[in-house]
Amino acid sequence: MDQSLQERFAPTNACFGCGPANRDGLRIRSFVDGDEVVCTWQPKPMHEAFPGMLNGGIIGALLDCHCNWTAAWHLMRQAGADTPPCTVTAEYSIKLRRPTPTDAPVLLRAKVAELQPDRARITATLEAGGRVCATCDGLFVAVREGHPAFHRW
Repeated sequence: MDQSLQERFAPTNACFGCGPANRDGLRIRSFVDGDEVVCTWQPKPMHEAFPGMLNGGIIGALLDCHCNWTAAWHLMRQAGADTPPCTVTAEYSIKLRRPTPTDAPVLLRAKVAELQPDRARITATLEAGGRVCATCDGLFVAVREGHPAFHRW
C-alpha cells in the first residue's frame, strides 16, 4: 500500500484531522493524483450530526486538512524541495450543498487555484455517492521559524 502524504512527510503529526499519530483523530490519507490530491475516507456513526448524515464540523475539518496538504505538496514541488513546508490555514470557507450520507466513503478532491512562493489558494470538493455535498475555497500559507506550527512535520 502506498504511503499518504501525511504518512510520508509527517508520521508523528498529531493533528485531529490529518495526523497519523492521533489514534482518536480522523486520520485522513491524501494521495497525489496528477494535478489533484485525493482522499477516500469512511465516516463512522460518531461523526454524524444525526443518524446517517455527516456532521458539518467534521466536513470542515476534512476539507481543511486535505486542502492544507494539497497546498504543502504543491509549494514543495514549486520550490524543488524534498520536504513540504509547514503550512497553516489563513482562511477557508465551506459551502454545504446537501446532506452527506455516512453509509459509504466520501471522496475529497483538491487542486491549486493560485500558487505563490509562500502560499496557495486551493479549491476542493467532498463527494458522497457520486454527488458533490460540500465545496471549499481556502488560502494556506507556509510559516517561518518562530511560528508555533513551524516544524510540526
